[in-house]
Amino acid sequence: MDLTLPQIWLIVGLVMLLAELVSVLLVFVFFAAGALLTSLLTSIGLLPSTESQILAFSAISLVSLLVLRKHARNLLERRSAAEYSEFTGETAMVIRDIPGNGEGRIYYRGAEWKAISENHHNIPAGSKVVIKKTEGIVLIVEES
Repeated sequence: MDLTLPQIWLIVGLVMLLAELVSVLLVFVFFAAGALLTSLLTSIGLLPSTESQILAFSAISLVSLLVLRKHARNLLERRSAAEYSEFTGETAMVIRDIPGNGEGRIYYRGAEWKAISENHHNIPAGSKVVIKKTEGIVLIVEES
């Protein structure tokens, strides 16, 4: 079974999409776009020679990478930066002192959590705290 050039570009584009799913670089998707668009342009006859196809692939990939990568990254960061607020307003017990400028431990919902003081005050073990917000797996708390 012989593959045509548009089919080869289509396969390259699909492989690049799979590579993007595996990586976290946000780079392969632009090469995938270049390959898929080159496949389309080749199949409709606009890119008859291999040299023109390679040039189109390179140009499309690089231009899309330079123009769209920053916007795509910002869009993805905005979506992932949404505040997780399930714990906000809940009460927990301090089980290891929380220093003013450091981490302590609280007991909340049957588990230990890292915690820091919102207003940088020392909070001794045994105190009750209110969870104000989260930063990753660290809970920001205030003495109640």
